[in-house]
Order: sequence, then C-alpha cells, then structure tokens
Amino acid sequence: MTVGRSFWVVVTLLAASLVLANLPISFDPVYQSLYYHLSYLWGLMILVGWIWSALALRGLSVERRAYTLRQQVGQIFEERFTINNHGRFPKLWVEVRDKTSLPGAAGSRVLTWIKGRRSRSYVSYTWLSQRGQFLLGPIELVSGDVFGLFLVKRRITVNTSLLVIPYMVNLGFFPSPQGLLTGGKALHQRSLEVSPYAASVREFASGDPLNRIHWPSTARRERLMVKEFEQDPQADVWIFVDSHRFVQAVLPMQPQVVRDESYWLWKRPTEVTLPPATIEYSVSSAASIANYFIRQGQAVGLVSVGQVYITLTAERGERQLGKILETLAFIQPEGDLSLLGLVGAQIRHLSKGSTIILVTPSTQPEVILAANELLLHGMRPVVVLIDASSFGGLKGTDKLQSSLLTQAIPVFKVANHDDLKTALEGGLHSTTSTQKTWWKE
Repeated sequence: MTVGRSFWVVVTLLAASLVLANLPISFDPVYQSLYYHLSYLWGLMILVGWIWSALALRGLSVERRAYTLRQQVGQIFEERFTINNHGRFPKLWVEVRDKTSLPGAAGSRVLTWIKGRRSRSYVSYTWLSQRGQFLLGPIELVSGDVFGLFLVKRRITVNTSLLVIPYMVNLGFFPSPQGLLTGGKALHQRSLEVSPYAASVREFASGDPLNRIHWPSTARRERLMVKEFEQDPQADVWIFVDSHRFVQAVLPMQPQVVRDESYWLWKRPTEVTLPPATIEYSVSSAASIANYFIRQGQAVGLVSVGQVYITLTAERGERQLGKILETLAFIQPEGDLSLLGLVGAQIRHLSKGSTIILVTPSTQPEVILAANELLLHGMRPVVVLIDASSFGGLKGTDKLQSSLLTQAIPVFKVANHDDLKTALEGGLHSTTSTQKTWWKE
C-alpha cells in the first residue's frame, strides 16, 4: 500500500487543527471545540481511507482470454478481460494495467462500480506491428479509497504468450523450375511422406498407417507388410535469408497512430506498414515466397544465420509453412556469417536442380559470387535485393541488380514503402534483360 498526494494534504490539515486547538488565541471554548472536531474528522478520514484501501482488491480476480495465440503482423489481436468481484460489497473503482510486452497493447482500463458477486468485462483490440513472441502479462490491479489517500496494487502473473508471425502476401507469380518437376532421376533416399515412388516393403510396425499396407506381399508372406517410399525427384526450393549484421539498415520507427474504438468495431481493411528495417522486409519477402511455393505443392527449406544457425529441411505441406513462419518470427540481424559464407556452408547439402532464393540487403559483389557458385553446382538462383539505400544504408543495389541481370540471373528489388506483392511479382523496379533466364527457357 502506498500513499497518495491527498494523504499529505490531510495530514497537514490534521496537524494544523491540533496546533490551532492548543494556541492561546484559541482558548475560546467554541474555537477550541471546532479545531478538535476538525482533528477528529481528519483522523477519521485517514482511518476510513486505510481500511477502505486494505479491502479494495480483496475478492477480485481477473480472467484474460485471447481468441487465438498465433496471428500475423498487420492483423488485429482481440482479447477479453473479465474482472470478477467475489465479495458481497461493491468496488468503487479498479484500474487494470496491462504490463504485456506486446507493442501498442490496449488492455489497460479503469472500471467503476463493480457490484458484489458480479463481473465486468471488456474487449481490447491491438494492432500487431512487430513479429516475435510476446508474453501476455502480467496484469496489475490498482485501487484505493474514495479520498485518494492510499493506493493498493496487486500483480497477477500470466504465462500465456502470443506468437506474431511475419507479414506475408499472396503472390500470383514467382520464378519456379517448371522444367524439372517431372521425369527426374530417382534419389534413392527414404522419405516419411507418401510419394509415387515405392522402393521396397518391410514388416508392419506399430503406428504405421493402414493405407501403406502392401496386400500382395502380405498374402505371400502371411504377415502384414508395408510399403517404403523414396523422395519425389521434384526440385526443392531453398530460401536463404541474409541476417548478417553488417549489411542491415534501419530507419527510425514512426509513432503508431492511436485509433478510437469505433474504428476497431467497424474493422475496416487496413494498410500494413512494415517497420523501416531491411531485416523486416527480408523476413516478409521470405515468408511470402515460402507461402507461394507451399501452395504450389513444392518442398521448401529455409537457411539463415541470426542468433543461431538455422536450417529447416525442405518439406511440403501446411505444417512446413507453419514451421517456416514460426522460425522467421524470431530471426534477428545478429549474424556473423556473410551470404557467400552461408551458401558455401550449405551448398553440399543441396540437390541439383533446386531453386535457391537469396534474400539479401547486401550491396557487395559477393552476392554475384554466391549466385555463380550455385549455377556452377547445377542449381537455379533467384535474388531478392532489399534496397538498403532506401533504409538509410549503403548505395549500390541498382548496380548489383544490373550485373545480375547481365548474367541472366532473375532478380527482384524491394525498397522501403514498396508494395511487397507488386515488387516480388516483378511489377516494380523491373529491368529487362536481352538474355533468357533459366525460368523463361
């Protein structure tokens, strides 16, 4: 319990009343009685205020419920807060302070007159502007007496967290190795997924799906036999996100505009503005490209070096997309390995014919060297250049783009404030090349 400003005012009045009651000028019984009565009043006010504040938060509990704990940057996060008064006496006022790490959280409120054995609830709407994982709590309840003499606080720990995945757009086009999808060579590598390439049979084991049972072999051997599959020879797609700390650039973040409740109630469509940082545009570009290829039914992998070395093996399906998005949500520009070093460290693990997408804000010639290294190993590079100069970084992106196009390497440039969908589909900063690229052949 802490004291407020009003407490010191009342204490001063109490002291003044006691002093005046004992001054010679106040020996008149009428004035002396008046000052003593005022002293009783101030003392009683302090006592009542202390008792009121001590009971202000008793019997109160808070329920915090989120409709979903996994959302995307640019969406609106909704939470319902319910304040329950389990006591029989009403609560005059209660302030709910939301101490979450979520930027722009709007869960704090001041509620008045919560009747005994009743509940009050409200819904908060938060504009999600940053990716990552955020703890939804703790919650701090603040109340006190009607005179404002004392304040009492209680902290409620919450262990629920919200995962904000990167912003992504639905692409209608992106270069892909169409000529390598069929008629490929068997890889002779076992796969946990069902593919058109059955390699052998083995004895049934607990947990094997019934649709993998090979009935002719089962009949011959008089015991259950299941099929084993090889990897589909379709080309994989690998996305390399350059999180090298020395090539990143960032501009000061503009303060978020606070909107009134009527805006959230109508839920009008909003324009998503990414934070002005190359890493944010890199992550959103990678997420959008991964979403495109997953919807095309291709296997997608992810490689990056931020806080740690990240490698997600190329797989298909929505589950793989979820893993990629969750991984991208935590990538920070703290890597010590350049793009060329990253490609060199991973190239021996990549199969021929794979599409390698390099997402980088680098303006160094090593981008060209990395792309050429991939070409020499029979892979198909695509470069997404994040224009560092538009984020206050080094210039040279245009020159690098021209050099890559001269070597017939597909390249897309994304600058600050660009429409991500248009830029990644080639509608912005497009430069024609006289040579055919591998995806136009």
